Amino acid sequence: MSTRFSLAILAVLALASCDRPASSPDPAPAETVAPLKIKPAAPSPTLKAVRARGTLRCGVNPELPGFAFRDNGGRWRGFNVDFCRALAAAVLGEPDKVTFVPLGNDERISALRSGKVDVLWRNTSWTFSRDAGDQLDMAAISYFDGQGFLVRRSLNLTSAVELNTAKICVQSNATSAQNLEDFFRSRGIAYTAMVFDSEEQTRAAYQADKCDALTADISALAAARSVLDDPGAHVILPDAISKEPLGPLVRQDDPAWTGIVRWTLDALILAEEHGVTKANAKEMKAGADPEARRLLGEGGYGAMLGLDADWAYRAITAGGNYGEIFERDIGGGSALKLDRGLNALWNAQKPGLLYAPPMR
Repeated sequence: MSTRFSLAILAVLALASCDRPASSPDPAPAETVAPLKIKPAAPSPTLKAVRARGTLRCGVNPELPGFAFRDNGGRWRGFNVDFCRALAAAVLGEPDKVTFVPLGNDERISALRSGKVDVLWRNTSWTFSRDAGDQLDMAAISYFDGQGFLVRRSLNLTSAVELNTAKICVQSNATSAQNLEDFFRSRGIAYTAMVFDSEEQTRAAYQADKCDALTADISALAAARSVLDDPGAHVILPDAISKEPLGPLVRQDDPAWTGIVRWTLDALILAEEHGVTKANAKEMKAGADPEARRLLGEGGYGAMLGLDADWAYRAITAGGNYGEIFERDIGGGSALKLDRGLNALWNAQKPGLLYAPPMR
């Protein structure tokens, strides 16, 4: 073979190799997400005591329609009651393993501080003095409220500033009396406070026409109106004269217990956000939403609270998610018919303030 012919063949082979696609390298192994390292929970003396006792002691309002009350059969019902049952389901496995302790305004704080109850879940506001002075923690906010005024529709009032020289019924041993004083004195409006020891006495005095207006948290006013002789004859004025963040109060000496109470409420809020309901929770355990799966047990997050994997699943299936509890007890499905307002989810069509940290 001539040298010229050999060089031609080599040139052709070289050109052919240029047109041939380069061999693909072996694909890199897919990156994997490292499993979450579960840290053991700090021991909670309160949780230990609750489990040893076999029942959760939950302090509630003695009689507040929609929030805490006994039905005709003597069974406790209401918005705050359902949260207590959810907590019992989370820590003890069953929602009915709870003892409801009715507490008036004058005894509620001392009952919690002395250990008579494990959690105070009633219409008690988060304030500086209760946090710093009474050394209590608001584990989370379950209801955003404000103080208002209930008046007779026949008075044709449109604002609280029209209550000049009015007699106003208010309950003692509550933030309501101080808020009332602040609102009227700062505006130079004369008024007379008619002070009573309990919500029942305050409501009865208003019903008996001993005062021109009844002041309390707006949610409490709606509850009071629902049991008056003629609810339609009374209207809640549009003024909200204070901020009243309500929720479960616990002692500051057990931060692990605070976390359990906080995350039980947060679990119910997250459940509504992710579409997890009492009816579909079992199905959602294997659904496409990764955060909902974690909420319902995947990954064993409960161990960080000293609980098992299904703590939130039990809390949700005890009485439903936050929205289900709201609708049934105080919303459109109840006598109170309260609007979600500030208590709507942060991402609702009409956004509210309800917001829970992510489950991750």
